[in-house]
Amino acid sequence: MTKKKIEESENQAEIINFETKIEEAKKYLDELIKSDITLSQSVEAYKKGMAEIELAQKLLDSAKLEFEELSNKEF
Repeated sequence: MTKKKIEESENQAEIINFETKIEEAKKYLDELIKSDITLSQSVEAYKKGMAEIELAQKLLDSAKLEFEELSNKEF
C-alpha cells in the first residue's frame, strides 16, 4: 500500500472515530433527558458523555493541526 493510501485510510479511520464519539455523546445526552433517570445515573451519563466529547475534540484538534501543517508545506 502506498504512503498516500495509508494516510487516506488513517484519515478515514479518524473521521469514523470522530463520528462514533459524537454519536456516543448523543446517546448519553438522550439518557440525561429521560425523566425517570436517577441522580447517580445522571452523573454517570454526564461523565461518560463528556469523556466522549473530549476524545472527539482531541481528534478534531489533531485533524486541524494536520491540515495546518499540510497547508503550510504547500505554500
